[in-house]
Amino acid sequence: MFKRIYDNLGKFMKEGKALIIYGPRQVGKTTLLKNFLEQCPYRYKLDSGDNIRTQDVLSSRDFSRILDYISGYELVAIDEAQWIPHIGMALKIIVDQSPATRIVATGSSSFDLSQQVGEPLTGRKKNLILYPLSHKELIHHFNKHELKEKLGEFLVFGSYPEVLTAKNRDEKIEILNELVDSYLLKDILALERIKSHRALLQLLKLLAFQVGGEVSLNEIATQVKLDVKTVDRYIDLLEKSFVLKRLGGFSRNLRKEVTTKCKYYFLDNGVRNAVISQFNGLENRADVGGLFENFVITERIKKNVYEGFYGSCYFWRTYDGQEVDWVEEAEGVLEGYEFKFSQRKKPGAPKDWKKSYEGAGYRVINSGNYLDFIL
Repeated sequence: MFKRIYDNLGKFMKEGKALIIYGPRQVGKTTLLKNFLEQCPYRYKLDSGDNIRTQDVLSSRDFSRILDYISGYELVAIDEAQWIPHIGMALKIIVDQSPATRIVATGSSSFDLSQQVGEPLTGRKKNLILYPLSHKELIHHFNKHELKEKLGEFLVFGSYPEVLTAKNRDEKIEILNELVDSYLLKDILALERIKSHRALLQLLKLLAFQVGGEVSLNEIATQVKLDVKTVDRYIDLLEKSFVLKRLGGFSRNLRKEVTTKCKYYFLDNGVRNAVISQFNGLENRADVGGLFENFVITERIKKNVYEGFYGSCYFWRTYDGQEVDWVEEAEGVLEGYEFKFSQRKKPGAPKDWKKSYEGAGYRVINSGNYLDFIL
């Protein structure tokens, strides 16, 4: 069993606030919740949003029925809460009418997509995001040498818990294909009433082939035969589903800085490779640089979220080709990072970066020093 960053859920629970655990399917939210409940000191009730009777009670907006439902329990836990209509209002009723009752609810991407929780629980919730296993978690199971030895596996197969515990390559591939086909896209297709599974998958494939590069939505729209607004909406849904991360361009009004395009990264390398059905080892890949960049950025995102980093992240590029892959801005401090899988080349900072942003940091992250960046 892997140690998770939120194993001690109790420290995040407060009276008068619901604890909401977001994250993509199959990352371990249910396991995290059940492991906590087995050891918690409270009299608890665990239920599932899949339960029709639970849906009936909690979607009723009937104060007496909802309060009867939680009566006698110190903690109420609802797994897969996104399937309950008006769940946000039900949780608000519990928080307002029984503030001493601790509440924890888990939800996959659609929990956020359906916008059921946001407005009703304004000021009454604490949000946590659980990602596929991060290196900050895996360092409790492998030392740094072992993590580096497994770098090729992480770049190809990612870090979903079930994938990491799979017995062999074929099993890993089977799990990832099932994950993409039956889980990650399921919420979007079911709850957002998107009719074209093929268009959505084609969009993902185009983005997968452009990892690390700037993306033109107009070009993407032409290729998938959808209008630009629809493509933008699909990408927004994929972001909220924790499939993609959108990265905008950084600028302080230097005329030749690129800001009109974005880059898109997959929040798991295995998912990215499953989308394009490409599971070859690094020795047989032409996209190792993109895989490494995607992996390091994903792990940095996890690290920043888990450590409470409140800055902003961008890429930086000028029209004449100078670029910095990852820029972090926090409290007026700029740090720039360039990602190179090879340890041979050590390029210096772009001249316009040094000139325009005096005092800004710059580091090259490669396959030799990346652990210091993500742990």
